[in-house]
Amino acid sequence: MHKHLWTSVAILLSILICSAQATDKMPSAFKQLEALAGDWEGKDASGMDAKTSFKIVVANTTVMETLVAHGMEEMLTLYTVDGDGVALVHYCPTNNQPRMRAVPKTGNVKELDFQFTGAGNLPDLALGHEQRLVLRFNDESHITEEWTWRRNGKGQVTVYHFARSATPAASRSN
Repeated sequence: MHKHLWTSVAILLSILICSAQATDKMPSAFKQLEALAGDWEGKDASGMDAKTSFKIVVANTTVMETLVAHGMEEMLTLYTVDGDGVALVHYCPTNNQPRMRAVPKTGNVKELDFQFTGAGNLPDLALGHEQRLVLRFNDESHITEEWTWRRNGKGQVTVYHFARSATPAASRSN
């Protein structure tokens, strides 16, 4: 009986230690993404309204962003830790799913530069798809998202400037 009890205690301690080590190794950039939890309001470079919200999901392993821009259907982006970086999958109204990855510099991260690594449901790279995202952490209440749409080998950049919404967010986790 005591042997099984000590074995169970040892297994539980191992799980707790591994979980704590995984959290310690989490890139600071992902922690900054988690800090974005909540609702944001802003405008694109043409002055058109845009809204986004960030929510921490899947046992605090994923940040989900829902972006709604003027004249466009809702878009969803999932951010996760990927080794020494952060990966994303963007679910686009064009029904393709670009994958991108950013490897931030160590220390205080001011921006994440996500580069295209592939896509689901994109049989030809000449078809329109999101190719790049530069996410800038301006300060605790302001971010900038710079999305590059690529079609037929040419990129078009759309910039959104967001401020944290003054209304309480239902998006915050736990």
